[in-house]
Amino acid sequence: MSRSIAGIVLAAGKGTRMKSERAKVLHEVFFRPMVHHVLDAVTDAGTDRCAVIVGHQREAVCAALAGYAVTPVVQEEQLGTGHAVRCAEAACAGADLVLILCGDTPLIRAETLRALIEVHRRHGATLTLMSTLVEEPFGYGRILVDARGAVQAIVEEKDATDEQRAIREINAGIYLADRRFLFDALRRVGTDNSQGEVYLTDIVAIAARQGVRVEKWCHPQAIDVLGVNSRIELAQAQAALQQRRNRELMLAGVTLEAPATTLVGPDCTIGADTVLHGGVRIEGGAVLGRACRIEANCVLRGCRLGDGVTVGANSVLHGGEFPAGTIVPPLTARSAA
Repeated sequence: MSRSIAGIVLAAGKGTRMKSERAKVLHEVFFRPMVHHVLDAVTDAGTDRCAVIVGHQREAVCAALAGYAVTPVVQEEQLGTGHAVRCAEAACAGADLVLILCGDTPLIRAETLRALIEVHRRHGATLTLMSTLVEEPFGYGRILVDARGAVQAIVEEKDATDEQRAIREINAGIYLADRRFLFDALRRVGTDNSQGEVYLTDIVAIAARQGVRVEKWCHPQAIDVLGVNSRIELAQAQAALQQRRNRELMLAGVTLEAPATTLVGPDCTIGADTVLHGGVRIEGGAVLGRACRIEANCVLRGCRLGDGVTVGANSVLHGGEFPAGTIVPPLTARSAA
């Protein structure tokens, strides 16, 4: 029998390591605020509803949620991840399961979340968490298991012993929990830790002590599930999403002469046998027909090109329609407005 799932996306933090006045989840990754990528994955994973925890710059974050069927929940004070989830208890009322993840994970895929849900259901778990392996685990919570491999707890970096800090399996910050257990456990979580906060991770030890079933699923690709915490990681996420999109295009019959320098928005359509030279940027819902040729260093926004259109190098086209066979000279700057 299918069980209803409520999603909770944590988006209340400042993201101080970004060195920015803007809320972290609003930083753009591959044409969109990173929280949009997360919400798309949560929706496509099969959740029935979703709450977004907002706090820092809540007005701007809420404005960015327009168009998504989500419930903003205000965390008045940032008292930890566990406290943030507790704020969403009313928004999750009636759901069987709760899926929790952070709004700064733009590389998360819907199929990854569906796999987590399947593990939870297949094993009849009360709590399932996602982990991954990294070479440099500094800063991440470590997964503690017993001699049989059963999950016992998650220990945060600042609270870990030297032996625990050597563990390479880390917490990815993505959980699926039975709703009743989740909020009952969170009411038991204290603040006796180095940060003086309500850690969401403490529910794992509570579950182990209660003897309920805790599962973990170790994701094989760490980059897909880890958060963006710096401008360096922002650039890495951008490159990963660009690579995914370019792979889709090439598999669909589009030639990219220099994929590393080619950006094509997810809302754009490119016909087969079209050739994109290096340094090309296509966005704003542009539609290109078959067998077009876009020469180096062009920018196309919201254009509609018929089949066989050639756009000369270093051209910038904003909007407008170009019939089949049109040849746009190099260095053309044209706006439909």
